[in-house]
Amino acid sequence: MHSKKEAPVKYYVGIDVGSASVRAALVDEFGTVVAHADQPIQIWEPQPDHYEQSSADIWAACCLVTKKVVCGVDASQIRGVGFDATCSLVVVDKQFQPLAVNCEGQNYRNVIMWMDHRAVSQVERINATQHKVLSYVGGVMSVEMQPPKLLWIKENLQESCWEKAGYFFDLPDFLSWKATGVTARSLCTVVCKWTYTSDGGWDDSFWKMIGLEDLVKDKYEKIGNHVLSPGESVGKGLMPEAAKDLGLPEGIAVAASLIDAHAGGLGVIGADVKGHNLPCENQPITSRVAMICGTSSCHMGVSETPIFVPGVWGPYFSAMVPGLWLNEGGQSATGKLIDHVVRGHVAFPELQSKAAASAHSIYTYLNSHLDLIKKSLPVGFLTVDLHVWPDFHGNRSPLTDLTLKGMVVGLTLSQGLDELALIYLATIQAIALGARHILETMQAAGHHINTLFLCGGLSKNPLFVQMHADITGKPVVLSKEVESVLVGTAILGACASGDFASIQEAMAKMGKIGRVVQPNHEHKRFYDKKYEVFLKLVEHQREYRSIMNS
Repeated sequence: MHSKKEAPVKYYVGIDVGSASVRAALVDEFGTVVAHADQPIQIWEPQPDHYEQSSADIWAACCLVTKKVVCGVDASQIRGVGFDATCSLVVVDKQFQPLAVNCEGQNYRNVIMWMDHRAVSQVERINATQHKVLSYVGGVMSVEMQPPKLLWIKENLQESCWEKAGYFFDLPDFLSWKATGVTARSLCTVVCKWTYTSDGGWDDSFWKMIGLEDLVKDKYEKIGNHVLSPGESVGKGLMPEAAKDLGLPEGIAVAASLIDAHAGGLGVIGADVKGHNLPCENQPITSRVAMICGTSSCHMGVSETPIFVPGVWGPYFSAMVPGLWLNEGGQSATGKLIDHVVRGHVAFPELQSKAAASAHSIYTYLNSHLDLIKKSLPVGFLTVDLHVWPDFHGNRSPLTDLTLKGMVVGLTLSQGLDELALIYLATIQAIALGARHILETMQAAGHHINTLFLCGGLSKNPLFVQMHADITGKPVVLSKEVESVLVGTAILGACASGDFASIQEAMAKMGKIGRVVQPNHEHKRFYDKKYEVFLKLVEHQREYRSIMNS
């Protein structure tokens, strides 16, 4: 009798470039993260609302973390690599050398970050055109998209940058170029952030209307005239120089990339939910929304036919799941907002020292402190007199109003740890109320959503998760692997390698459910009232603004 020899496990590398760090994971064919590493990257803020990075710094970090995760692994078992990144704008010259996106002429700072809001005047003029392509971004283009940033460069850095530029890349596409030498763009990036349409391609009239006719002249070579679906294999795979940099085998498959939030969606939304008693079981994937919650939050819903949702980006065909239309809601500051509120409070030093003494993170400590002060009340009810409007960085969805500001109602003269814990709780609730606002807008337009799938850094916070379940009234599914974005990116590499017939097949096999958090329906009345107050806050903000501007 001969024992059957087991086939060696297949591995895929996922590389994720977030706002402040680069992460990599080695993921096996069953969706298990075998190894994980991260490395911080630099952000420059030369003036308010200007955020810049360096593509060289980002690539060096990609190489460092990838070498760490594949160390000691048989190279023949690594089958493919996928990249995802923030939708930041990378500028290089005709020789692919970095070009400064700043007045100081610092060439290494050649990336305008996604959260950069320098192009406010440009986006206002673009929106004033009411061009038909804007119907695919909820009717109003965001300052975080690429056309206003390109227009800002042309108007402010004409000689030093615009005229010398050879290529403008979305960061995910820059990474696939760096790995393969091929300038092909991902359908995900160009459709979601650049106004490309999956049926008609680029619209010459739009670029001419906004004053960027230069891009049309060279047949869009600078912004991409070869577009691939996410997960398609790029070129001839990993080229020798990049293979050496990354510590990976030359020639392995490199996938057309995704924006980071979309990779997170891919990592969770297609998971097999059998046996968890969820309303989305035996329902199409269109009953689910993937929420990717990190520095900012994105709300990804898919549909079989295009649904136009006011103030919500899309519909984008095949931008995340092939064959389905994507709508993408968003909140520009969530993790960043919680950090801002907590660290800016006068009691923060006390929190820091007490958390350190108990060997807990500041957020674990705050959650415990809320449990101490709640007495017989449910934790969420502690904010009956404290309300937050969370748009400290403007509103992305569904109001698409960059000028909105944050609000706090219910402050007292107390400045202790109790008050810090309460404002922290009220901020988390405000973010969840904002998510409810987005979901209700999507449902009013025709989406049928019954289950939320959460991933990203904030999904590790049990209070954040429970508040989203209670406030939306929907069960929340957490993936088995907390690093769902990296699993989603590895799924791209798995598809590019040819080991799976489709992204859907890879999602079902590699996306795994960990825990389900059910809403507490007994708290519904309280949160309905909080939501009513929440909507009144923005009414009052617009009312007082109208008075001041009259």
